[in-house]
Amino acid sequence: MPIKNRFADMHAEITGWRRHLHQYPELQFDVHETAKFVEEKLRSFGITDITTGIGRTGVVAVIEGRNTGSGRAIGLRADMDALPIEEATGLEYASKIPGKMHACGHDGHTAILLGAAQYLAETRNFDGKVVLIFQPAEEGGGGGREMCKDGLMERWGIDEVYGLHNMPGADVGSFHIRSGALLAATDDFEITITGQGGHAAAPHEAIDPNVATAHIVLALQSIASRNVDPLKQVVVSVCMMRSDSEAFNIIPHRVRLGGTVRSLDGGVRDLAQKRLEEIVGLTARAHGCVAEINYERGYPATVNHTDHTDFAADAAEVVTPGVDCDTPPIMAGEDFSYMLEERPGAYIMLGNGGGATVHHPEYNFNDEAIPAGCSWFAEVVERRMPLT
Repeated sequence: MPIKNRFADMHAEITGWRRHLHQYPELQFDVHETAKFVEEKLRSFGITDITTGIGRTGVVAVIEGRNTGSGRAIGLRADMDALPIEEATGLEYASKIPGKMHACGHDGHTAILLGAAQYLAETRNFDGKVVLIFQPAEEGGGGGREMCKDGLMERWGIDEVYGLHNMPGADVGSFHIRSGALLAATDDFEITITGQGGHAAAPHEAIDPNVATAHIVLALQSIASRNVDPLKQVVVSVCMMRSDSEAFNIIPHRVRLGGTVRSLDGGVRDLAQKRLEEIVGLTARAHGCVAEINYERGYPATVNHTDHTDFAADAAEVVTPGVDCDTPPIMAGEDFSYMLEERPGAYIMLGNGGGATVHHPEYNFNDEAIPAGCSWFAEVVERRMPLT
């Protein structure tokens, strides 16, 4: 059977876990109740090797196979945190916490890994160890980085690591993956342009930072169109502009900009930062203004390892035939990238069907995708560490 029978039997129960988590979302590292729920479920499955507080509030648990002679250990990761969004789904199990919502499906990811954990603890049909990784703070906090800093890979002897994320717009239960960069590096910038404020009726007596800002916003678009190889991808988006005046008859003294740079290639990432700093500084200067730039590098690109991508796709093909092995890169970011920098592995996308996309107040994880996600995690373990 493509979907393991046990997960079909467990589907309603796992859905119940997911919907419970959905009602009680927590942000970034403040996932204490979610982590407690995860720990309680793991113990109810008979798993006793559980460590909490990794990467501040992460949970790590170990399941040993019927044999452990292979000496191998595979990490399986799910993220636990939600987003600061007011839910607008109207569902009976909608968030009970104002201003917080599982709008990216991490409740589904956590439930899927819990379902796989229950099955693996029951069957132990593998030779080696499974390391279950429940991570906080994927949404901007870098929980994956913090868990790695706490020695995740070394302490548990992880040889390779795998994770998944739901994909709205793709058929429910379908799988999508690519070798190399699947998700982008995510950098942020904040720019302050300082001129000389004055009366709007006498612009010649002022130095207008609005004019400099307008030229900067337009010039930054030349990074993608004129500086980067057109066969490579980069996004430079100015997402916030705010002056220190709201009056209609005042030229402001200062304007602030904020935005993001997304890239898939390290060389492009360096080039984009260099050109942004040059364009901003020189354009401001040409207009008599001064620019201050704060450029912060965020998550690195999520880069799948070739052999492990092939293996992950083969495991997915057993679950849902017709795996898309060359899905286009996605310019969103993901801090599973830190784990893939420390160990080989792969990240795969799981079809979530129609409806709102992630980070939208009407988004909802599709519970019909649960059996496929659980089956893939289990298939990865049983195929990678088979009993002999």
